[in-house]
Amino acid sequence: MKLYTITYKTLLVFFLIGFFSCKKEDSPIDDAEEETEFQGEIEYVKTYGGSDLDKAVSIVLADDGNYVILGSTKSTDGDIIDKSSSDEDFWLLKVKPNGDILWSKTYGGPEDDTASSLEKTNDGGYIASGYSRGAGGDVGNNEGFHDFWVVKFSASGDLQWEKSFGFPGSDKAYKARQTQDGGYIVSGVLDVTASEGEGGLRLNSTDQDANRSIQHAGGDYWVIKLSATGQMQWRNYFGGAFTDTAYDVLQTSNGEYLVIGTSDSDDVDISGNIGTYDFWVVKVSVNGEILWEKNYGGTQIENVYAASKTTDGNFLLFGDTRSDDVDVTSDFGKADIWGIKINEQGALLSQQSYGGSEFETAKHITNLSNGNYLITGNTRSIDGDFTNNNGQNDALVMLIDNKESLQFQATIGGSNFDFARDAIEAEDNTFVIAGSTQSSDKDIPQNRGIEDLLLFKLK
Repeated sequence: MKLYTITYKTLLVFFLIGFFSCKKEDSPIDDAEEETEFQGEIEYVKTYGGSDLDKAVSIVLADDGNYVILGSTKSTDGDIIDKSSSDEDFWLLKVKPNGDILWSKTYGGPEDDTASSLEKTNDGGYIASGYSRGAGGDVGNNEGFHDFWVVKFSASGDLQWEKSFGFPGSDKAYKARQTQDGGYIVSGVLDVTASEGEGGLRLNSTDQDANRSIQHAGGDYWVIKLSATGQMQWRNYFGGAFTDTAYDVLQTSNGEYLVIGTSDSDDVDISGNIGTYDFWVVKVSVNGEILWEKNYGGTQIENVYAASKTTDGNFLLFGDTRSDDVDVTSDFGKADIWGIKINEQGALLSQQSYGGSEFETAKHITNLSNGNYLITGNTRSIDGDFTNNNGQNDALVMLIDNKESLQFQATIGGSNFDFARDAIEAEDNTFVIAGSTQSSDKDIPQNRGIEDLLLFKLK
């Protein structure tokens, strides 16, 4: 199969007939009207920010067809108009399909507040996750170095409620998703040692909790179930004596949960470590009890950052690998993008590597309306699957079909570090990708500071 590569400087036009047959949300296309084909062109590359550090971590399609982006900012100038201190804050902005800013808002406390994910909720608003270092301002409470910080926004970007969860150590939330009952499930990492066992299923410490905490150490998966108004319903942690970090969580059809992340432990809750860091998946009951756990990978390092339900009822997991053995059957270079498909019982159904001779990783999976997937991340390679690189890292977009075969890829970047973190399928068969850039040349038209929020659109 022939693969197509595009860059901002050289545009190769091609047609994927039937690949993109979706209709514009909220504006159905008449059957007699000719649908727009995906042409493999860059519509625009834009940057946003101020003179300090600014980045995007998530982008969602608003009900009105505009785009809402969540990131973090340390800037107090440029596009950041409501911030006067240089600490890091959540940055929420809404832009038109042409990239013009509709509104920009920041939220946080007196210390650094780092955003990690944004998801649209059933009421047209948004649920955000991240972590905070101090109480004050928009942050109502803080128990230690880092706490989970979960924020509910209205459709207009106003803060409706916020909740902090944590103990004296570093506790970081990486994903919040709405659940079938209208509540929320939040996953991340808990400093078990600092919590002294109090992060477990029982909300008050007991002897059993304390004994359990002795077996765990460092960071563990931490999962918290919240009501629709942010009240804690249960919490539990999973892991071993080393480092275990949950980056994503999905609810299954029967209301249970798959918690997805990376582990280098080989004891306590982990029974099948393959080698150093593995993809580690934990199946959790509706009440937060562990049902089963499985490792995937090779004898080197695997990191998983993103997960998604597939159209056939299974689950797709993406990250990177440095292995070429056990579950990993191919190796391109120093670190490859690695994707696997598993079923609800954890059986490995398929796996696929993508890469070149250098480093690449995947950060997010976007489900497309035709059953295919858009994978976003970054690459340093100029060979293998990726034929262009402008600098240290380029932002990467890959299109794969429902059999995980690579159909299309594009890189955007300058001579410095550029990252793609999230993507949406937007109007007229277009894709909009959000991330960050430290470049100010080649594909990147402008950089206002150390790092800018990056937004580019493929049509």
